[in-house]
Amino acid sequence: MAKIQLLDQKTIDNIAAGEVIERPASVVKELVENAVDANANAITVEIKDGGMTLIRVTDNGIGIPKDQIKTAFLRHATSKIRSVEDLLSVSSLGFRGEALSSISAVAQVELVTKTAESFSGVSYKIYGGEEEAFDDIGAPDGTTFLVKNLFYNTPARRKFLKSATTEAGYVEQMMVHIALSHPEISFKFIHNNKNKIYTSGNGKVKDIIYHIYGRDVAGALIPVEAQNEDVKVTGFVAKPYVSRGNRNYESYFINGRYIKSSIIYKAIEEGYRTFTMKHRYPFVCLDFKINQELLDVNVHPTKMEIRFRNGREIYELVVDTVRAALLQKDLVQDVLRETPKKKELPRTKEVKKPEPFEVNRRKEEVQKMDQTMKNFAQVQQNQTNQQGQGVQQIEKPSAAAKAVEYRVAPEGMKQDQLKKETTGKDAIKEAAKGTTDVEKEIKPGQQPHTVKKTQTISESSQTVKKPTYAGLNYNTQKKEFPQYKTDELSSNQMTLREDPVFSVQARPDRKILGQLFKTYWLIEYEDQLFIMDQHAAHEKVNYERLMKNFKEKEIYSQRLEPPMVVTVSMMEAEALTRYKDAFAGLGFTIESFGGNEYCIREVPANLYGIGERDLFMELLDAVSQENGTLDTEVIASKIATMACKMSIKGNQKVSLMEVEHLLDELMELENPYQCPHGRPTIIKMSKYEIDKKFKRIV
Repeated sequence: MAKIQLLDQKTIDNIAAGEVIERPASVVKELVENAVDANANAITVEIKDGGMTLIRVTDNGIGIPKDQIKTAFLRHATSKIRSVEDLLSVSSLGFRGEALSSISAVAQVELVTKTAESFSGVSYKIYGGEEEAFDDIGAPDGTTFLVKNLFYNTPARRKFLKSATTEAGYVEQMMVHIALSHPEISFKFIHNNKNKIYTSGNGKVKDIIYHIYGRDVAGALIPVEAQNEDVKVTGFVAKPYVSRGNRNYESYFINGRYIKSSIIYKAIEEGYRTFTMKHRYPFVCLDFKINQELLDVNVHPTKMEIRFRNGREIYELVVDTVRAALLQKDLVQDVLRETPKKKELPRTKEVKKPEPFEVNRRKEEVQKMDQTMKNFAQVQQNQTNQQGQGVQQIEKPSAAAKAVEYRVAPEGMKQDQLKKETTGKDAIKEAAKGTTDVEKEIKPGQQPHTVKKTQTISESSQTVKKPTYAGLNYNTQKKEFPQYKTDELSSNQMTLREDPVFSVQARPDRKILGQLFKTYWLIEYEDQLFIMDQHAAHEKVNYERLMKNFKEKEIYSQRLEPPMVVTVSMMEAEALTRYKDAFAGLGFTIESFGGNEYCIREVPANLYGIGERDLFMELLDAVSQENGTLDTEVIASKIATMACKMSIKGNQKVSLMEVEHLLDELMELENPYQCPHGRPTIIKMSKYEIDKKFKRIV
């Protein structure tokens, strides 16, 4: 065994630095916290190449006296505490005395500082823990740190850093948190000579939220304030519709320090539990003032963790405060998209034929048909007046008649069924709701096609087919999209696979009995009863169609007018750039809108108006995480989400013809028995089982 011996000081410093300095953001955090403790009211952070080649932190604080500069770079040298008892009442952000010694051990550091009492400033250079220069220099009051070539002497650490943009994103996140925790200080963050963050220091947290997160978040804020004997909490929570798929929107501070606490985030999410969907996380910005004697901040060198002596009390206060704020406000979401003010002109355009079940668009189609008939009648009247002939004016057909005129009976449907479906009061009600069928039936398995149609459209609104795209991060020969295997099916569904009810020959004898609870359809075939979930079945059909279109690069897009503008972070902006082609493949057209905003000009056509913003943000959350990627599994998951959003829902009335069409499309699938999320689309009961329930068979 090797001989036990003491390590030299340089090795000790490098090992210790690994606990405090993990990446450029760690350096910025320590230096900015020192600037805050130095009573600065203006702090500028500038980095280059993500902070790997240069970090400059400048403040207008009290500075460091000349005779204390070298001492400041020694390990465990600090001005914040004097004894262990002081840890119980420490209010400064820094106190361990490890930051400067750790930074100087793994980088080339230059310090320029001046106090108000001194006539000149001092420049001190220390590279890799070794002193290089100590000179007088002209300088303004305050302190500037220049940290160059981080980890230059520890290449093993440097190679584990991410890309420059990703590292800059971590710095940006840290700057956002410290700006929110100290609104009375003006912060400026610059990356590669571009301003990324600027706050005025006017003390208004809401102004900072508006600048960083955008108008949509700032407009949904609800102020909160509560306190008990030991704890006071102030800040903002957002209305429930402002949420993300991760906790990046949750910020909370203890006595001006950004921390991470399972007690607090669980309390926040419990307060929102009945207001938000599962796996969605709200926007909150909460500032806690807590008696220092009830805290232990000396848990970890990064000072990001805190122990509470009264954790249960804090948990209950947060839950009650959040819930009370949400109950007192109107939580109805505003319509974000404004009506476009464009001059409308008649134009002949290639438009995509509507898919079945596009209920949201049916009413518009009926109205356009109505307008066409009015125009036709007007033309006939004009011709009559010009010719002076007593030609009888064409009578405008009723809404019910128009609904019937464009219907085509599915093969095998009995005439009395069609008559019952399309005449009388029921047909009038259907037409009034805008739930009439499309002009011609699309045969099962057919892809959407375009038809010539004259309509009044906005000058810039149109449905366009995406051309080819490249650069997707997958190899279809090596990685297949998730498929549902036969051995994963239940025994009931295995029996369904062999059942002739899904065969073409069975269609004439298949009898649709009706709709149950406006969600399930009862289908009789021979001596069996089938129960189909209309949402799960339609979701499965849409999923398979979208997956096929995506693989064949046949995704359609719908232009937005006006475009949708979203506010993103630096890490999210990098993800958008990296996966631009993949987003295009899914139907999104995205452009930079300046600053930290991006403009979405086109969205998937089938999602227009039904959650395109939410889907985009979910995709962005998936790819902007530390190990995020837009691989086949993520794409399949988000396409499943698209299919779910565009499908008919439970408790929604649909016509008999639409159900026939849905069954035909479901019949064409290789595995029609499960929706993309694993729920069954159809189940069955035999006559024998029903007879047993009624004790006809013992």
